[in-house]
Amino acid sequence: MSKKSKSIDYPFYQALLSFYNSSKKEIWKCYKPETRKILKYNDKDKREDAFLRQPQLEALEIYVMIKELLNNAQMFSIFANWYNKKGAFTDRIPFNTKQDGQFSIFDFMMDDITKESYEQLFDKLKAQGQSYPNYIYALTMGTGKTILMATCIFYEFILAHKYPDDSLYCHNALVFAPDKTVLQSLREIQSFDFKKVIPSDYVNFLTSNLKFHILDDSSASLNTIDGSDFNIIISNTQKIILKEKHKEKSATDKLMNMSLFDYGFDAETQDIYSFLENNIEDEKEVEVNQRFQKIIRLKQLGVYVDEAHHMFGKELTASLNDTTSESSLRYTINKIADVLEKSSTKLVACYNFTGTPYVENSVLPEVVYTYGLKAAIDNEFLKQVQITGYDNVKNEEFLHKVLSDFFSSYGDNLYEGLKPKIAIYGATVEEVVNEIQPLVEGILNNLGISLDTILVNVGDQKYTKDDDIKNFNNLDVVGTEGSAKQVILLVNKGKEGWNCRSLFSVALFRSPKSKVFVLQSTMRCLRSITEVQQKARVYLSKDNFNILDEELQKNFNLNIATVNSSGAPLKNEYSVRIVEPVITLNLSEIKKTYNIRRRNVDLNHYSIDLSKIDLDKYKSTKTVKEGLDNRQKSKVEEFASDTNHKYSKYQIIYEVARYLNEYGNVLDIEQILENTSNFDEITDLISKYNDILYDELIPSIFNYLYWIEEKVEKEDKRVPLIKYPNGIDHFTFRSTQDLTIQKDENLVKTYSSKSFHTDRYCFDSKPEEQLFLDLIADKNVDKIYFTGMFTGKENGLSVQYIDPESNMIRTYYPDFLVYYKDGSIDIIEVKGDNMIDSKEVQAKAEAMLETALYSDKMDYKIIKSSDIMHNRYKDGEKIKRPEELFIEGR
Repeated sequence: MSKKSKSIDYPFYQALLSFYNSSKKEIWKCYKPETRKILKYNDKDKREDAFLRQPQLEALEIYVMIKELLNNAQMFSIFANWYNKKGAFTDRIPFNTKQDGQFSIFDFMMDDITKESYEQLFDKLKAQGQSYPNYIYALTMGTGKTILMATCIFYEFILAHKYPDDSLYCHNALVFAPDKTVLQSLREIQSFDFKKVIPSDYVNFLTSNLKFHILDDSSASLNTIDGSDFNIIISNTQKIILKEKHKEKSATDKLMNMSLFDYGFDAETQDIYSFLENNIEDEKEVEVNQRFQKIIRLKQLGVYVDEAHHMFGKELTASLNDTTSESSLRYTINKIADVLEKSSTKLVACYNFTGTPYVENSVLPEVVYTYGLKAAIDNEFLKQVQITGYDNVKNEEFLHKVLSDFFSSYGDNLYEGLKPKIAIYGATVEEVVNEIQPLVEGILNNLGISLDTILVNVGDQKYTKDDDIKNFNNLDVVGTEGSAKQVILLVNKGKEGWNCRSLFSVALFRSPKSKVFVLQSTMRCLRSITEVQQKARVYLSKDNFNILDEELQKNFNLNIATVNSSGAPLKNEYSVRIVEPVITLNLSEIKKTYNIRRRNVDLNHYSIDLSKIDLDKYKSTKTVKEGLDNRQKSKVEEFASDTNHKYSKYQIIYEVARYLNEYGNVLDIEQILENTSNFDEITDLISKYNDILYDELIPSIFNYLYWIEEKVEKEDKRVPLIKYPNGIDHFTFRSTQDLTIQKDENLVKTYSSKSFHTDRYCFDSKPEEQLFLDLIADKNVDKIYFTGMFTGKENGLSVQYIDPESNMIRTYYPDFLVYYKDGSIDIIEVKGDNMIDSKEVQAKAEAMLETALYSDKMDYKIIKSSDIMHNRYKDGEKIKRPEELFIEGR
């Protein structure tokens, strides 16, 4: 490798992380108190339930170090000071890039970068420098770039609020997305619960002051207040880009020589824009973009660019560095920086978030942090992957092998309630419709799989209808028609990005025109799903296999062999088969019918006790603290929310009637309320806190007027505990050897007749395995079956419940079925201590307990993981139910 290549590839981002880790204690002394509190809050070593993952926290730590220790310096300046051991780097220890651990004594005395390499990289950084600091954070897909970006912005605003005159901090944020798909994913910044990453001290400030502006296709204009703070503008790049329109001026235009800004602009705006007229050729004029105009009237702006994980190679280089093309994002950012500087403020910095630090096998020099594809797989942030290349096979044979292997591996399993999916790419619409689709239909028929599992999305309305697009957008939405689709036929759905966690496989036979498309499309199936790392499968022709190997090398400095071997090192793939005869289970199917019945009540005797309403949850408050020391206590003050509006009595009467569908009986509602002793008080309270109308008054009147009649029908059924889906003769699971127990192995051979409805059990956790070993050896246990590994229709032990978060009907599959010698039966769930009192666990428990209630001698119990590992889950010879599991009526 030439010296030039080596210099460009010098991993300065590693040197920065090494410096931070070795000097963390001293570095933190330079931080603001608020900064230290935010970092501690997100560190799992200091707070066990911290939300950020390791790469997100590390990136945030580098982000903060560059700001508060290195003062947002330009990259070439940071690099020069590091190399010359100046400024913050004066006492740093030497950095060495060796990866094999073979260090000599000299490696601890000096850096391994030569002066020539330093000069080459410094010159490159200097040449690419802008008028503002520019940094790149390269985190591969699935590691949480959007949440990281949001956390950085929240940190900026908190510090900007505390130190408004400090020019280091951003008072406003402009977030750019490269396309519509990424724009939609960036909406997560708005919906994200910032209490997960921000200490409670600052929650009220963010709640009261954050202002979001989403510029999608339907947005006509940007409505920020000039000079305001704490705006987060999320936009597609094309919604902001400053376009120059080449236009030949008419003779009248040239004669009059009138300025573009002579019409309707005040003096301040004309002054701001004057530099544009002076620097643009006479034959050009600038289209004044309203959004651009509003943005440059905001102070202390930070720009956040999501280049997305699907942008690679020359496309990524152009997006990051093209300062000349009038349609480029960098051109627009530079213009924003120029105008802000002339307005006595500035663009604080530009933060670019990419999926890879590499372009054409070289490291982008402005990268300050990276977390690569291999690390993400090894640390289970992505699925493991098996990439297979087929040579000398025809299209039909290729598809048959692919679909047979896919359904054999995944079948009808459910992953977080979602069916596994495979994307099959065609080169053209005609190839998909006329060749691939008929072959796929024939193969599925032979496998006994419904053709309803096919979804065609080729971008042509002749073949892809509105319902198909809806289903495509709902692939990961549990309970929808889209989530039931498994075979997705596509044309060119890789470059623009689409996120589908339940996508487990990709098949690409014919070589596309773009080589990087092979990389873009195959990475689609790597997003993680379930708490246990799953394995994806990629099926390619030999040509595409070679292309992918080449593109991985260029863009990730990896090859297929490395990727195939990445992931948890001890996980193996096991075939699991049903043991005959099939075990059957007696279960009661419960059908409930509800009818609303009107009570025969006196309309003059309704009352509601307002003193029992918890008003604190409706109050808008602000926390005020005088000074920065601890001598003055913080004061919490209530303020009137702008979202509440004053209600009249008649508006309340009408709203109650509307919600209760009592339009024909409005006079009844009026009589009820007018005859209460406190209608005036009710009206005042609802005007102050509008939500009380819907949370308290309407439910109270409903319960006064109506009662719910419940009719329960019970049907006893005998169901198989396990069955194969159509066309499948075995199941495939991935597990570690120490969490897998086979029917005939010595560990359980003595007791195997008491268990194993399948020939092998693959446990999710050590507590599950330990409970199985305890109970199979228990003299009071007659039979025990581990059912928790099967989460699809193949599992007969299941119950439907209503998810408390989404209010959707879902299916729950418990972990164990235990028969005791006294005839009693336990259905058992093993849960981590921190999950046992969650709303979802309680909802599952209610549903399963009700099923058990109607089944003879059956009970349902949840056992804490810690109780299993410390052998404290029994009360005498019986398993006890933890105190956290309280179900009314049991």
